[in-house]
Amino acid sequence: MANAASGMAVHDDCKLKFLELKAKRTYRFIIFKIEEKQKQVVVEKLGEPITGYEDFTASLPADECRYAVYDFDFVTEENCQKSRIFFVAWSPDTARVRSKMIYASSKDRFKRELDGIQVELQATDPTEIGIDVIKSRAN
Repeated sequence: MANAASGMAVHDDCKLKFLELKAKRTYRFIIFKIEEKQKQVVVEKLGEPITGYEDFTASLPADECRYAVYDFDFVTEENCQKSRIFFVAWSPDTARVRSKMIYASSKDRFKRELDGIQVELQATDPTEIGIDVIKSRAN
C-alpha cells in the first residue's frame, strides 16, 4: 500500500525484521532505506545482538538519508535492566534535497508500520545521536 504523500510502500521484510528485533531480540539495530526506483522502504542492514552503539552509528551513511531502529539496553537508577526501542530519522545536511524531502514525507507512515517504537530521534549529524543523547532520552 503506497503512501499518498510520497508514493512509498513498505516492504513486508521491514515489519518482519522489526518484530524479530522487538519480540525475540534477534537484532540490535536495523537500517532501512528507500529504494526510489521500486518506490518502497527496504531493509538495508541488520545489526547482530552483540554489536555496539558505535557499530550502529557507523552504519549510517554520511551523506544519505536513512531510517533506523535501535534496541537500547540500560540500567535504571533503581538498578533495573530495561530496554527502549529508538526510531532514528537520519537526514544529514549533505544529503540531496530530493532525498531529504522523500524521507521526511514518508516517515510518519513508515513509523506507524513499526508498532512498538518508544522514542523518536531526528538527526542531521552524528552529535545528535550520540550515546549521551540516547541515554538521556531512554529514561
